[in-house]
Amino acid sequence: MRMSVVRTAALWMAPLVLTLNVVTAADGEKVPLELKLPKPQFQGTPTNIKLPNLEKPITGKRPPFMIEKGCVNLATKRPVTSSDQFPVVGSLDQITDGDKEAVDGSFVELGPGKQWAQIDLGKKCKIHAIVLWLYHMQPRVYHDVVIQVSNDKDFITDVQTIFNDDHDNSSGFGVGKDLAYIELYEGKIIDAKGATGRYVRINTNGNTANQMNHFTEVEIWGKPAE
Repeated sequence: MRMSVVRTAALWMAPLVLTLNVVTAADGEKVPLELKLPKPQFQGTPTNIKLPNLEKPITGKRPPFMIEKGCVNLATKRPVTSSDQFPVVGSLDQITDGDKEAVDGSFVELGPGKQWAQIDLGKKCKIHAIVLWLYHMQPRVYHDVVIQVSNDKDFITDVQTIFNDDHDNSSGFGVGKDLAYIELYEGKIIDAKGATGRYVRINTNGNTANQMNHFTEVEIWGKPAE
């Protein structure tokens, strides 16, 4: 009788273990990142911008960026702080207000030289992608774009750098291996590779048109960390 009970329990448990494995696999399912894009303001690819680390333009439709299913834009309406507490143009809350159009009144202008904008997600999150629209009213490249994630609002400890296109360490974060890019209406998609943290800081250092720094919109796609 005892042997029969044990054998019956084993048969009952086997399907349960299989079901749990299937659910775990589905959690990591990837889907294309769907972005609501603003209107383009210029056509074609500019040829007068020359930098040693400039990425080659993509011809045709941009390939889909795959992201974990269930991710949302964690940055929507989240508070923003900056190295420039009094922007030259606009207000910091515009960086996460959902308006990414290339028109006057949609962007924030920070002072010249090295500056940063920082988004507080409110809790520790697992980040899969960051999408930047710095300024796409005209073709330009922003220098020393360095994106970092941390649980420390002062970015002194626990700092993860997920993008760095500073080719000569002029901003002091080390020589970056990423390529600089021309601002386009599609935005720049950064693979965050599942970095975890509460705060996201985007550093820039002027651009090829002038020394000022601009932010139109930042989207941070991910999930609250478990």
